[in-house]
Amino acid sequence: MLIDTHAHLDYPDFDPDRAEIISRAADAGVTEIISIGTRIDSSTRALELAENFPNVWATAGIHPSEADEAPDDAIARLRELARSPRVIALGEIGLDYHHLPEGEDAIAANKKRQADLFRAQLDLAVELGFNAVIHQRDSWDDTLAILAGYTGRVRGVFHCFGGTIAQAHEAIALGHLVSFTGIVTFKNARQVQATAQSVAPDKFMVETDCPYLAPAPDRGKRCEPAHTRRVADKIADLRGVTVEEIAARTTQTAREFFRFQRGAPSA
Repeated sequence: MLIDTHAHLDYPDFDPDRAEIISRAADAGVTEIISIGTRIDSSTRALELAENFPNVWATAGIHPSEADEAPDDAIARLRELARSPRVIALGEIGLDYHHLPEGEDAIAANKKRQADLFRAQLDLAVELGFNAVIHQRDSWDDTLAILAGYTGRVRGVFHCFGGTIAQAHEAIALGHLVSFTGIVTFKNARQVQATAQSVAPDKFMVETDCPYLAPAPDRGKRCEPAHTRRVADKIADLRGVTVEEIAARTTQTAREFFRFQRGAPSA
């Protein structure tokens, strides 16, 4: 049993065959999928999917690249979405400095907007007792600096982790987790592979980030939750263990981190 801890099932890439994709995931042993919100409308769609498919869960959050477009009542609207027991985390949230506007003033304003929104969503996570799905790109030091203020109150998972072994251990030392995608299967992904080998078995999860980052040999094609199995297979090979061991350990870690029992049916 595997859990795809980061999928964008609401994206239009899946409109033609979404139900079939969810079924294929189950056939591949991916028994649960977390559909990740990136905007208010995306989070709303993720929740609708979670309410219609019993093996799909949702998060609610605003991606840092959407910070300039976030509505003034964003936190109130996220709070309302999070009332559903099918919403199990805030995310994806964080900082992204890869695509910034031109001009020093515009860059400074955008970075401030991202940071303010990140903190506001972390404050909401504290209020709700949620953990957070963290997006960081080219913003490592600033992301950790903000998260440091929430140590002991919010845990994060650094999704699509591509950093160094040292960075992984730095995040883990603060109480966070990392998660690996199909990048770990790429021939030139030596840094990610080395990190996937070295991280403690209870400190990482697996994901697809679909529709992006399809694992080899389908790199460049549409990714889907069933591909979580290939991610787990590669990590098992790197670590010299069985895929069943990786599945069992990452599933337990995901269940503990996301607290699935909040949305489980009553006995």
